[in-house]
Amino acid sequence: MNSTVTSAVIVGAVLGLGVYALVRALVPTRRGAVLTIHRVDAVRARGGHAFAVPAARSAAGEQRRSRLDALRDRSGEWLAEAYLRRGWVQRSLRADLALLDRSWENFLATKLGLAAAGLIFGPAVFTGIHLLGVGSSPFVPVWLSLAFAALFFFLPDLEVRRDAAAKRRDFRRVVAAYLDLVAMSLAGGRGLPEALKAASEVSDGWALMRIRTALADARITGITQWQALGKLGDEVGVEELRDLSNSLALVADDGAKVRDSLGARAETMRGREMAEIEGGAGEKSQSMLIAQLLLCAGFLVFLIYPAGMRVFGGF
Repeated sequence: MNSTVTSAVIVGAVLGLGVYALVRALVPTRRGAVLTIHRVDAVRARGGHAFAVPAARSAAGEQRRSRLDALRDRSGEWLAEAYLRRGWVQRSLRADLALLDRSWENFLATKLGLAAAGLIFGPAVFTGIHLLGVGSSPFVPVWLSLAFAALFFFLPDLEVRRDAAAKRRDFRRVVAAYLDLVAMSLAGGRGLPEALKAASEVSDGWALMRIRTALADARITGITQWQALGKLGDEVGVEELRDLSNSLALVADDGAKVRDSLGARAETMRGREMAEIEGGAGEKSQSMLIAQLLLCAGFLVFLIYPAGMRVFGGF
């Protein structure tokens, strides 16, 4: 009896703590100066005004949208506002989403939808387990629902980080080739702004398109092109672009130093890429070796098992 009461008290305390943490996370708090500035910058980046509500969609466009899509948009905007009020900036995750050209609000709406699916999936799993005669406590489906909701909520983060890591490697490879093209343009007698622009126009790949768009935005906003490259590096989380921006800001007036700096930086990036490729190949070789050893061990067990059964069966 005492153990039952103790278990109930522990479960109640944990649930109460979870409810308190959830309420503290969702209830808006007083917005500090840093959060206010961040909100202004975020809204300005979307092209709106500081504290204006989202513009009303046209009636015709709203009719074409399904109710599910409208609910998804509203839930994403609500969760993004909750993140902003709590100060959860998630800079690295935002950089991954920017690299993948995915919206922050849609990503949060996906996380919320998967968490809701996890709340339903937990009792479904418990039903299957209960039919097998395992588990009869009423707290089991609650814990399963919370566990699957938390798991499903963080699954999109893993997917985004995996895809962004692969795409960021491709982006770095393109940046190394882009630096060589800029250096060749400078050797041909072009100025630095012309060389940066001409090198970005040699291909219509997605990476050079991002660089070309950043350079075009620089002319509109009135900043230098190397500052635009630095901003692009901050946006997509590529440190090489930030370092390139700082280097060009220091040697922008000396063409020879610019060529030497770009050539050395491109060589360094290629060396780093080759080291990563060799490391990945080594890991795959080790994985293949382990798989072969396991296969050999299984084959040996298959050969030894009949003889072992005869020997031990005689006792």
